[in-house]
Amino acid sequence: MRINKYISHNSKYSRRDADKFIEEGRVSVNRQVVKDFGYEVQDGDFVFLDSRPIKKRTETTVIVYNKPKGVLVTKKDDRGRATIYHKLSGKFRHFIPVGRLDYASEGLLILTDSPNVATALMESNLPRTYNIKIDKPLSNEMMEAMKSGLVLDDARAGAHEKSKIRSMEFAPFDSYEVRGVNQSYTKLRVTIREGQNRELRRFFGHFEAKVLDLKRVAYGEIELNNLPTNKTRYFTRREYDDLHKFLKKEKN
Repeated sequence: MRINKYISHNSKYSRRDADKFIEEGRVSVNRQVVKDFGYEVQDGDFVFLDSRPIKKRTETTVIVYNKPKGVLVTKKDDRGRATIYHKLSGKFRHFIPVGRLDYASEGLLILTDSPNVATALMESNLPRTYNIKIDKPLSNEMMEAMKSGLVLDDARAGAHEKSKIRSMEFAPFDSYEVRGVNQSYTKLRVTIREGQNRELRRFFGHFEAKVLDLKRVAYGEIELNNLPTNKTRYFTRREYDDLHKFLKKEKN
């Protein structure tokens, strides 16, 4: 594991912080100052920051955050917009988000201090459930695409203007349920198993439908329930047990 990643994973500091500490000569391995940003920490290495040991974590912490609208899921924005790390407690500044919710979206976001857990959850096909509102009634074409899937050579409708992703393949939805409808909008609960870039906005954008509201309410067996906006909670014991079973299964 690269030394900046090792420091980030096993302390409250980010990789950017770690790079700064390395540059300043404050990091040592086996009592020797290390200034090589590419140094790979080996089993048996003892890493120190300002002569204080950075011990390898053996337990994983996972939290659920109810992300508000108008907040980015990133460490830093070059336009100065608020990020989740402006909202979260400082003790979570080194936590890694499991996937993304775009600026205008809200709801359940899982974060963890374990890169391996974050990667396993992000790359899984666990179901993701969303409450969404689109600006028109459902068409037969939309319903057929939700049932059968969709392949688009041009999936730019609904995408961010700077996105370089052009084509996209959408797997059939696990399920969808109409929860409200009139001539100007439709409210839906949908479940999908992928987390592609602005996937739902692109899907409905293809049918010239704009997603007005998007809120993730579940990720696998983890549910948002009544967690208030901009609040966090730790995984319950049952959720940790389920996570350990999931990780064990993924290894086999």
